[in-house]
Amino acid sequence: MKYLNNNYQEAISNLQKAEEKLKECNLLETHRKYLLTYSNFAWVFYCINDHEMSQLYIDKIEAIYQESKAYEDLVLSEINGEQGWALVNSCAQYYEKAKECFEEALTGNPEDPEWNSGYATTVYRLKNFRGKIHPEYKSLAFQLLKRAVILNPKDSVIKTFLALELQEMRKNIEAEKYINDALQQNPNVPYVLRYSAIFYRKAQMFEKAIDILKKAVSITPSSGFLYHQLGICYRGMTKKTKEQAYRHHEPTYRKKQEIKELSNKAVFYLEKALEVKRSFLHAHFDLADMYIMFDQFEKAEETYKKALGLTTIPDHERQQVHLQYGKFLENDLKCKDRAVIQYKMCLLIPDETEHRRQCEICLNGIANKKKKRNPDDPSGFSFSYKVNEDNAAHGYKKDSNKNPSIGECSNAFTDLNLE
Repeated sequence: MKYLNNNYQEAISNLQKAEEKLKECNLLETHRKYLLTYSNFAWVFYCINDHEMSQLYIDKIEAIYQESKAYEDLVLSEINGEQGWALVNSCAQYYEKAKECFEEALTGNPEDPEWNSGYATTVYRLKNFRGKIHPEYKSLAFQLLKRAVILNPKDSVIKTFLALELQEMRKNIEAEKYINDALQQNPNVPYVLRYSAIFYRKAQMFEKAIDILKKAVSITPSSGFLYHQLGICYRGMTKKTKEQAYRHHEPTYRKKQEIKELSNKAVFYLEKALEVKRSFLHAHFDLADMYIMFDQFEKAEETYKKALGLTTIPDHERQQVHLQYGKFLENDLKCKDRAVIQYKMCLLIPDETEHRRQCEICLNGIANKKKKRNPDDPSGFSFSYKVNEDNAAHGYKKDSNKNPSIGECSNAFTDLNLE
């Protein structure tokens, strides 16, 4: 990444750190694990016209190939594995390709700890990807994570992934054991801290999660993800405290103040997350949820409109905005007609996702209620429809760059075949 941004000296510095890590493993310089690092060295030095240093690393690469002639499969495995890590760490859209790379790497070297960790990580992330649920990856992810932990017991991040999988399976004691192991192994690694915090948040151990997140923020203060996690931890504490306080009687002034302080902290951190990353969609949703909790509907709607105004989010996330905004309009503002517009706008986006399916369910629910109240009301039947895929996709693409307002959105419904 440093090289792509023309930060050549920083790129060389990072490669030197990578080389030092390999030396710490007591590997000879002719070991295949050096292959990609030396290749990158050679290329970066070539780009800055230091041909002498570039040739030095080319010679080292040649020496590795000479040493590894009898291990051609392992060399190819090394290249595929490193490519897999590069893809999975660069962008989510490359997860499928990364998965293929790791599969190829494991064909040549099935017991390699790094490639097993990479394969497990990729499948784990693909499990719920781009708004689509992939059930075929669920059991596979668990099996791969278990194998990766056995083969690579020093990989503390993999342990946190396995712990989260076990938590989903309600095997909480075993899950927390892996979290504790990971935190003891690498207490200052940001990814270990963030996933450990998620574990404790899901277990509703909010104070512990917050302590871990604040430590992570001190290490990486520019992470919108961490501020968002702090926000939803305080939101969870707010909900829990509010439910307990109002369960039997009107809460005391002191308890009300506690609820207010917690909610203010939740809003602060969620707003902070959006300062760091304006396109952070879930931070918009969670901030709106905080406003709804205290009947601040104008602020909630303003937050949804800001999310709707984001121009850089992918289609599956735009579907989610229409779904969440529609639910807010239907359930909180009781504006079913406006909610219908949002649900239909979601369906104009042709991606087959869980968000799209939920919008269909919401529309059918509104239609069924209308039919029950008045079987002769034609508007109830108008919500039961099929989308003409070609026209819908055309209508969406035509309007998406303009980022239409709610009023403009209604014009796009001429592309729907209503039944």
